[in-house]
Amino acid sequence: MLASGSWGNWGGDFGRDGPFGPGGPFGGGGRGHRRKRRVFGSGELRLALLMLIGEKPHHGYELIKAIGEITGGNYEPSPGAVYPTLQMLADEGVIKEAKPKKGEEAKKAFEITQAGKDELAEREDEIAKIVQKLTAMSGTEERNRAPELFRAMGNLAGVLKNKYRSGGFDASDVEEIVDIIDDAAKRIERL
Repeated sequence: MLASGSWGNWGGDFGRDGPFGPGGPFGGGGRGHRRKRRVFGSGELRLALLMLIGEKPHHGYELIKAIGEITGGNYEPSPGAVYPTLQMLADEGVIKEAKPKKGEEAKKAFEITQAGKDELAEREDEIAKIVQKLTAMSGTEERNRAPELFRAMGNLAGVLKNKYRSGGFDASDVEEIVDIIDDAAKRIERL
C-alpha cells in the first residue's frame, strides 16, 4: 500500500518529478541542475591573479571582477579560491601588500614584487594561453573581430621577453619601458 497507494509511487513520479527529482529543490543532476565547471587548470588561477596584479595593484574583490570582465561575465572565481591563492602568492614573495589608498584602509590590496615580475616574464607564453582561454569564454564577436589587436599584444610581449632574456635591460631602460606602456594604457583607456 505504501509503495503504490495514497502515498504515491516512490520509485516513479515522486522521485523523478517531485522535490527530490532533478528539477526539484532537493534534487540532483539532470534538468534544472547547474553543475559548476572547472575553468582553471592547476596553477592557472595563480598566474592569472599574478598577471592582473602585475598590471596594477588590486585587492581580492577587484581581481574577481576583473576575471569576470575578461570572460564577459560568464565566469568569476569564488572568493574561496581567490583569497587563499593571494595568500600563497604573498607567502611565495611574488606579491606584497600595497600601501592602502586614502579611504581604502580596510581593503587589503596587493602589488607585484620583482620576483613576481621575473616570473611573469619567464611564463609569458603560459599566461597568454590563460588569457586566450578566458577571453574565449566571453562569447563576444568583438574580440574575434580584432585579431590585429592580439597580434600587436603578442608582438609587444615577444619584444619584451627577447630583450629581457638577452640581458638588454638596464635600470633606465626598464623605467622608460614602464613609462611607455603606462602611457599607452592611459591613451587606450581614454578611447
